[in-house]
Amino acid sequence: MAQIGSFTRGDNGVYTGEIRTLTLRVKASIRPVEREHDKAPDHRVSAGGVEFGAGWTKAARDTGAEYLSLKLDDPSFPAPIYATLTQGDDGEHKLIWSR
Repeated sequence: MAQIGSFTRGDNGVYTGEIRTLTLRVKASIRPVEREHDKAPDHRVSAGGVEFGAGWTKAARDTGAEYLSLKLDDPSFPAPIYATLTQGDDGEHKLIWSR
């Protein structure tokens, strides 16, 4: 697993930060949204006014700590990117890529 981004959470619940991979480097935001139904995402991911991902709030089985499970997709990607946004040190949230 590799860290592909870092974010900070504002008082309004919006995460702002940057996503970095070998082919991607964008400033992005992760905004809470009102859920339309049970399987709808809790958050939407966007960069430059373009939505390219969604996130669901989850809880760790062992500790109960909340995190976001994200799916990022764009026509330039060979396949969707799955990642988790977890709280790190000093208010930083780490975006960790997983396969």
